[in-house]
Amino acid sequence: MQGLFFEDLSVGQSAETTKVVTANDVEAFAAVSGDTNPVHLDEDYAKTTTFQTRIAHGMLSGAYISAVIGTKLPGPGAIYLSQSMRFRRPVKLGDAVVTRVTVQALDDKRGHATLATVCQVDGKTVVDGEAVIMVPRKGA
Repeated sequence: MQGLFFEDLSVGQSAETTKVVTANDVEAFAAVSGDTNPVHLDEDYAKTTTFQTRIAHGMLSGAYISAVIGTKLPGPGAIYLSQSMRFRRPVKLGDAVVTRVTVQALDDKRGHATLATVCQVDGKTVVDGEAVIMVPRKGA
C-alpha cells in the first residue's frame, strides 16, 4: 500500500480525523508508553489537580497526528523527520479530538514536506505544531 507521492502534494492540501478519547484509550496508552502518571489514570488523584478530572496524555494527541500523517497525508511510505508540539489545553475523557495536518511548504530538492499540525476540541486548539516528513517520489 502506498500513500501520496511528493509530486501529488500541494501547499494548502489537508487531511483530518476525529477520535473520541476513552478511558480505555488512555489506559492502553499508559500501558504501551509506561507513563502511569496518576493524572491520567486515577480520578481521585486527578480531582486534586488544576484539571479536576483525568486528562489524556499529551502524546496521545501526538499519536493522532502521526496517524493522520501515516494513513492519510501523505500516508503510507511517509517518514517522520521531526515534530514540534505545543500543548495548549488538556484533553479530557470523552473529548472528540479533531486532528488536522496541512501542507505548509514543499522542498523539491530534498523531497520533504512541512506540515502544520493541530488538534482541536470544540474548535479550541489543544495541541499545535509542525512536522517535517520525507515523502517518496514517483518512480524512486
